[in-house]
Amino acid sequence: MTAMAGPTIATVIPVLNEEGHIGKCLESLIAQDHPADDHIILVLDGGSTDNSQSEIENAINYSQQNNGPKIELMDNPGRHVSSARNLALSRIPPSVTHLIELIGHCIVPKNHISTRMKSWQKYDLQTKENNSAPLGALGVKVLSREGNLGMFESWVEGALSSPLGSGGGQFDNFSSAGKTKIPAFATHLRSAVQDVGGWDDDFISCQDSDLSMRMIEQGYCLMRCPETTVSMAKRTSVTRWWKMGHRYGFWRTKTVLRHPKRISLREYAPWFGLVLSAVLFALSSDYWGIPAVLYGVVLLVEALRSSISNRRISLLIGIPVCLFMLHTSFSIGLFDGLLRKGKAASDR
Repeated sequence: MTAMAGPTIATVIPVLNEEGHIGKCLESLIAQDHPADDHIILVLDGGSTDNSQSEIENAINYSQQNNGPKIELMDNPGRHVSSARNLALSRIPPSVTHLIELIGHCIVPKNHISTRMKSWQKYDLQTKENNSAPLGALGVKVLSREGNLGMFESWVEGALSSPLGSGGGQFDNFSSAGKTKIPAFATHLRSAVQDVGGWDDDFISCQDSDLSMRMIEQGYCLMRCPETTVSMAKRTSVTRWWKMGHRYGFWRTKTVLRHPKRISLREYAPWFGLVLSAVLFALSSDYWGIPAVLYGVVLLVEALRSSISNRRISLLIGIPVCLFMLHTSFSIGLFDGLLRKGKAASDR
């Protein structure tokens, strides 16, 4: 890259009250082995009331003193992720060709940026050789955060790692590259994002699903690959876990109403079981409780598998509890999304 060219990669990080994580997140980006002058980091604060901005300013000073990438801190008046990314899209230098999505409570390995771009070149060439649609986005694999996990956080991690708790996207435990409708923490081709009009500010959550579906409809190919990873901290309280499930369910309905092809039948499985039980009960059938019993057995079997696999006996309790909470809150959110206009009650 010549000195006049400017950075070609921009990492965009929306934050809101991330004082416990944003410092380490930025440290991991400053330490990248990719040339610092080819990478710019935009942090967009949605009105944090903690010490997030101080942590970010410390990282800015550290990066400047150690010849790291340029970090810019901006106010995000819209507060939410979609408005932050659109603001970043309007502010990044003209030289930027690729956008990287991250969040404040994640960290990345030292070769993250360089591996992302090598992977992009590889799969972009592959799509061109196959005469398929142009590559518009490339997602990565998401891991749990580094370090010791608290008990409830380990339960959440176990639930999201389970086939019964992973709905795709950032929580999907995939092992090989391929096409996807939901690339997690994606590298986006800037021109592709601009081609579809950016993120929809109406989507407070599931904004990436909406963007991805519009990109697919516009003729772009979306992929994911396991070559590089993002380590993300998960929910650490019962309340946050419940609100997350409800929020995702609410906005999943909004996404499906706009993009019917986004529907995934397994996400509606708890609904089907509930409806079946209700129908059998209404018919005065003696078998109305069978779906609930089968559901309980499936949760216990999965808890046993996960407990043995992770060598953590508390998962025998934690997995059924967290999966039941997730399925229930998500299902309520799905129904709420049909009835309620505007944002979900669980939105921040």
